[in-house]
Amino acid sequence: MREFLEIMLTKEGYQVTAAQDGEDACKILVRETFDLVITDIRMRNINGMGVLKKVKEQDPETPVILISAFATPETAVEAMKEGAYDYLPKPFKVNDLKRVVRDALSLEPPASKEKKGLSGRLHFGCLIGESPQMRKVYDLIERVSRTKSNVLIMGESGTGKELVAKAIHNLSDRRNRPIVVINCAGMPETLIESELFGHRKGAFTGAVADKEGLFDVADGGTVFLDEVGELSPVIQVKLLRVIQERAFTAVGGVEMKQVDVRFISATNKDLEKEVLNKNFREDLYFRLNVIPIIIPPLREREGDLALLAQHFVEKCSLQMGKDIKKISTYAMDILSHYPFPGNVRELENIVERSVALEASNIVLPESLTLSRLKREVEGKGTRARIGPDGIRLDKVMAEIEREYLVEALEMARGSKQAAAEILGITLRSLRYRLEKQGIAAEDDS
Repeated sequence: MREFLEIMLTKEGYQVTAAQDGEDACKILVRETFDLVITDIRMRNINGMGVLKKVKEQDPETPVILISAFATPETAVEAMKEGAYDYLPKPFKVNDLKRVVRDALSLEPPASKEKKGLSGRLHFGCLIGESPQMRKVYDLIERVSRTKSNVLIMGESGTGKELVAKAIHNLSDRRNRPIVVINCAGMPETLIESELFGHRKGAFTGAVADKEGLFDVADGGTVFLDEVGELSPVIQVKLLRVIQERAFTAVGGVEMKQVDVRFISATNKDLEKEVLNKNFREDLYFRLNVIPIIIPPLREREGDLALLAQHFVEKCSLQMGKDIKKISTYAMDILSHYPFPGNVRELENIVERSVALEASNIVLPESLTLSRLKREVEGKGTRARIGPDGIRLDKVMAEIEREYLVEALEMARGSKQAAAEILGITLRSLRYRLEKQGIAAEDDS
């Protein structure tokens, strides 16, 4: 590992000095100064924490990155309290280490990144992301904003459909007029007609004066119909008429009012399926879905998770008056294995909660209220269900044991002793289980 890191970092253009253990490192640190120190945790004589303390004695500003196959929240907390810059569990991704090294040396601090061109954009209005999927969305937003066509935005809850709608409006020639957001799922059916079209005095009990509807307010601008799939059949008919005729009648009124609005709709439902099931009018669907935009879920946006998480850390830290700089690589590793059913909105909530609870200047794994949720989600998706014919429990348990044995050996890079410690069992027990499972593994030298 030491030789690999020396070769890799040298190829990246860094000047590298390697030490064979903690004692050797401390001797070198007395003679020389360094811009960055990377150290393993478990070493002979002087361990990684000892090296960290020695570095901080020499120069408190020198960043120290710790790596270990025996990562625990307690070790991470201790390391951060002693002033470590970051903590990476083995096996780590080479690109993750390169990024942490680059950030630690401030060669490309996140705060200095400017908005890029469309091919590599980080921000688009309030949208954040540089994945290929989001760049396609940005491209569509720019092209769609120059037209007058109705747009249907599709995506799971929490993906940012309203932000996309506002971005389209703000780039269009309607930007000086309002965008009116209508939550179709949150408005009672008894009120939605009056809210949309307005009403005349005396139209119903409680209508003591004329009232403008949301379409009146939006005249010349944009109407955003959020969760449009929740509209009742009656309102669907009336909405279709407005879209076709660009006119409507207030509740209790007789005059037709002309209106100039653009419709942007959003849904987390499969509207085509709703049409087939007779829950949504086909003619209305085609009127709304002139230009479709599909927002990818967070789990499919490669590379955007770290970018969004850092943005939310900075935002929440500022709002709460805290000095939290970033999410530790160990915590990011946990986040990267979580499916985020609530997408970007859920990520923001998780980060906000973590920043509120965090006592150090970096978000550590134990501040994430994610592990329990992650286990529940994974457990529901992977546990074998008992069918009408029962289940072979011994076979299921053997399969689970095999998966853990293989994963532990991979994490320990083939070391049986390290794998046994990861699994919390004795070396003798590990050998017995490997033999029982028929898993070949080299003995530690």
